[in-house]
Amino acid sequence: MCFDGGNMRILFLAAADSTHTARWVNALSERGHEVYLICNRGHAPKIDNLAEKVKLYLLKHSGMKGYYLNSLELRKITKTVKPDVINVHYASGYGTLARIARVQPTLLSVWGSDVYEFPYQSKCKEKILKKNLRYARGIAATSYCMAEQVRKVLNDSQKEIAVTPFGIDISKFAPWNEEKGNSNIVIGNVKSLKSVYGIEDLIKAFNMLYQELNNENKCRIAELLRLEIYGDGEDKGKLEKLIRGLRLEDKIILKGKIPNEQVPKVLNKMDIFCATSLRESFGVSLLEAMAMKLPIVATDTVGFKEVVGDAGLVVDTGNIEKISKALKRLVLDTALRKEYGEKGRKRVKELYDWDENVSKMEILYDKYKIYSSK
Repeated sequence: MCFDGGNMRILFLAAADSTHTARWVNALSERGHEVYLICNRGHAPKIDNLAEKVKLYLLKHSGMKGYYLNSLELRKITKTVKPDVINVHYASGYGTLARIARVQPTLLSVWGSDVYEFPYQSKCKEKILKKNLRYARGIAATSYCMAEQVRKVLNDSQKEIAVTPFGIDISKFAPWNEEKGNSNIVIGNVKSLKSVYGIEDLIKAFNMLYQELNNENKCRIAELLRLEIYGDGEDKGKLEKLIRGLRLEDKIILKGKIPNEQVPKVLNKMDIFCATSLRESFGVSLLEAMAMKLPIVATDTVGFKEVVGDAGLVVDTGNIEKISKALKRLVLDTALRKEYGEKGRKRVKELYDWDENVSKMEILYDKYKIYSSK
């Protein structure tokens, strides 16, 4: 797929400290578009991760109040920029700011919690979200299941919603031959240490697997097992206590947070990727692992099921025994690991290639654009 409709002036209203935002604006800037990124001051980028040509505007107010108090400033900037396209990301917060500022989104991109959680917190928030969604000319979601959730919120089963996945740079996330230095079987995960991501379930499932292999006199295989978890977060202390209580400090390692550019390297050292989230509307970490030809064990959240397809084993969310059994199946079957790995790479190339998805976004912008750049 290739876009040849000419360069556009694109205004993003989105959190600049988000890796996903940076990827979108940088990619569009690299393709020659004139890109402006506007956000509340509290969402300023924490590192210099924006392309040089991306013009950043930081609105005066931060926090929840910023979605209301920054409206006049946003309107002034928009009138100055005169964009062809206004892409608002996150339907609850920035969607509210855009509507109050009377800056109609060319495209309103929903991300997950804005449609899965926000409208169910109160009747007032439900009304706000519906107003924001109806105010936009077009709506985009990162997955088909998320698009269905938007239709559910709007009570409109026929509502047209574009699906624009984040996608993966398959040249960056590609396996390479590297001497591991040992024959360990490494099960891994790259995720924040928060309860919603089910890291406690993963640790307990690993313990169950380890004990079961020892009880079945498969001690040699049990000895090869390692669980490596990359990430940091509020549950770190609780998880460290759990690992000590299980006496598995030499088997389960909390590796800490790593920069995004190091993710391919750590994935390349893994043999199995296991994601045990309790809720997910998409699964970028799964896509990265699949692109690296890692077999997947994942819980059956709506986002994970859509992403994994036939590239791994999907089990009941929160079911530690089933997570353990799925891991055991892959640990004991190297041929199955290889089969799932090949299927995963193929699936990412066909459905989630980053360059293809950027082209889809350009075509979508061209369809909905509202101004003519001078």
